[in-house]
Amino acid sequence: MKKTLKILVIRLSSMGDIIYTTPVVRCLKLQLVDAEIHFLTKPAFKYIYEGNPYVDKLLLLQKNLSDTIYQIKAEKYDYLIDLHNNLRTSLIKFKTGIPASTFKKQPLQKWLYLKWKWKFISDKHLVDRYLETVAFLGIKNDGQPINYYLKRQYKLPDLLPASHLPNYVVFIIGATHFTKRMPNEKVAQICNDINFPVVLLGGDDVKINGDEIASFTGKKIYNACGTLTLDQSVFLLTQAHKIIGFDTGLTHIAEAFDKPVASVWGSTAPELVGVWPYQKKDAEVIGVDLYCRPCSKFGLEKCPLGHFKCMKDIPNQQLINFANKADASF
Repeated sequence: MKKTLKILVIRLSSMGDIIYTTPVVRCLKLQLVDAEIHFLTKPAFKYIYEGNPYVDKLLLLQKNLSDTIYQIKAEKYDYLIDLHNNLRTSLIKFKTGIPASTFKKQPLQKWLYLKWKWKFISDKHLVDRYLETVAFLGIKNDGQPINYYLKRQYKLPDLLPASHLPNYVVFIIGATHFTKRMPNEKVAQICNDINFPVVLLGGDDVKINGDEIASFTGKKIYNACGTLTLDQSVFLLTQAHKIIGFDTGLTHIAEAFDKPVASVWGSTAPELVGVWPYQKKDAEVIGVDLYCRPCSKFGLEKCPLGHFKCMKDIPNQQLINFANKADASF
């Protein structure tokens, strides 16, 4: 009897990076007949793969790395696919001795781009670079978008006021760092000229921002920041007319659904981090060309030069036109 191939894919963080591993897992499961595909991540990110039909088992990183290593050894994997490539995953590979294929990071190239704007980084999307890691198994890109699966279905009237039904635009105002987020007043100006009710999404950390934006626009905006679960927020994305969002996990999750997405970039840049709406025709990437941009890979707490032009200079009309355009085919 032919032995079943057993593979562990590893990506420990963060939300966006893990979201972009889903095409790799899907291709492995569909293209390797009878293969068993497991995925290892941190407990905080387990929701990304819960309910994913292409994963046979979800492993969670334990507080003591040796416990995780023991669990991996017990599974007797044929291959480890390391899509993280950090100290922890290096220790896992060393301690288990399992044949591994490792994602190639570009730390020097990214540093040169940030410091001197010398562009030696790959122009491939992160998903395509992840897929190169499993090419030795004969895996091919299936050309499909990322995957995300809702944990349950909801009813819109239970989540939104009647004034925002049935058609609304979602504006994702959350992002980890200040320089990834647009100033509140600018968001409000854009929302005022959108011809649909607007729902603001984000975590509890931007609830005050949402309240301020809503105060500029009256009943047109519904601030749902910090009031919904992630699953409920994702459900609202699946029902939205259009989606506008910054470089943050929820915006990347939005790419999994058949909805037009405008991806807005401030101090970070798609070419630096290697991500933009993947395999989506109904998407726009919006940012401005500046000598000082990008200034950071992850975002900063303030603009290093004090002017914050990367967000302030984005033309409002570009986002307004995106939201109001009836034809989603672009």
